Amino acid sequence: MNDVSFHILRETKTIAVVGLSPKPERPSHEVACYLQAQGYRIVPVNPGMHGKLLLGEMCFASLREAAGALAPKGVQIDLVDCFRQSEEIAAIAEDAVAIGARFLWMQIGITNPDAARRAEAAGLLVVQDRCTKTEHRRMQAQRLAL
Repeated sequence: MNDVSFHILRETKTIAVVGLSPKPERPSHEVACYLQAQGYRIVPVNPGMHGKLLLGEMCFASLREAAGALAPKGVQIDLVDCFRQSEEIAAIAEDAVAIGARFLWMQIGITNPDAARRAEAAGLLVVQDRCTKTEHRRMQAQRLAL
């Protein structure tokens, strides 16, 4: 188990899922459903679904819009979980820094070392090329083994 992954998952309460699809067969939907079932609050971010409900939560067009809508309710986005192409991560990382997120996670197959360095320089912990669902299951298995 990656110690950074464990720390992030343990410290997170609210996850913005950037690129959350409404299609149940898509990995973003499957992972978000799993995380929600584990007790995390999911904040859907998908401009094509803006204003609609996904997994029972209002979908936002951007991270900044989501953070702006949630802040007056006392909700802070802890983790930004990215299901977008690697070349889109720089802008997402910039937004993650701007909204005060603590963690940036790029799913399997997604990496952007430059964006990761900038996010880390701003104080975020970053994971690349890993699945939050898989890492959460490993964390749970490790807890059971103790």
